[in-house]
Amino acid sequence: MTTTTHDPQIVTEKLDAVLASGPRPERPSALTTSLAFGWRAILRIKHVPEQLFDVTLFPIISVLMFTYLFGGAIAGSTSAYLQFLLPGILVQTVVMITMYTGVALNTDIEKGVFDRIRTLPVWRPSALVGALLGDAVRYTLASMFVVVLGLILGYRPDGGPLGVIAGVAVLMVFCFAFSWVWTWVGLLARSPQSVMGISMMVLFPLAFLSPVFVDPKTMPQWLQAFVEVNPISHAVYAVRGLMSGDSVGDEVVWTFIAAVVIIAIFGPLTMRAYGRRR
Repeated sequence: MTTTTHDPQIVTEKLDAVLASGPRPERPSALTTSLAFGWRAILRIKHVPEQLFDVTLFPIISVLMFTYLFGGAIAGSTSAYLQFLLPGILVQTVVMITMYTGVALNTDIEKGVFDRIRTLPVWRPSALVGALLGDAVRYTLASMFVVVLGLILGYRPDGGPLGVIAGVAVLMVFCFAFSWVWTWVGLLARSPQSVMGISMMVLFPLAFLSPVFVDPKTMPQWLQAFVEVNPISHAVYAVRGLMSGDSVGDEVVWTFIAAVVIIAIFGPLTMRAYGRRR
């Protein structure tokens, strides 16, 4: 039986020749890494198409159920109620799916992917920013689906195509900001189920205590006061007004202010939780 001995110096030289055969690549920029992680978030849809159920089934059920169940009682006809309801359902649908940003992040943490990402020589927040950018694609798909469904059912936006595009753009800005809330929750929660449970407890009251389904003037005074300070309400007013061709510049401004405030609060909280996580 023979044994082979290796000179440590020779082995080191061979490793250096393999590992350092060319110039060291430059460190990727923050934009490059954020877009890479954004593309990763989009690829999740390809490999797990069930993620699109909330983008497709939820708006179908919401639009059909509320239009044909309450349309006659609230607005006198389903067609008239659809004109009022669809922009609100658009906001509700996209706001509700913002929770999946936190769910996906917590799933990565649970599976150990998060720890591997943190070891990469990239801009540290890029994984979070990329996930938010990738989810913005989901928000756009959901918006397109709701608008197309509304057009099929008879919705006619008086603001025309430009009004619809402007309304969706305002909604994208608001939902991008709102996603930071669930990113923070995703870093703190113990499981994806916890993230979903917390988000539903917050989103359902905010979505229903807003002008999505009815005019707040029919509500009690104390409830109207809450509706008027609800950030989702301003988003609904802005989107509905833009799609209807009304002048709602003040509501657009308030929606952007709400987005800035949300990011100003939950952005630092998220980065602090991200930096402290081990």
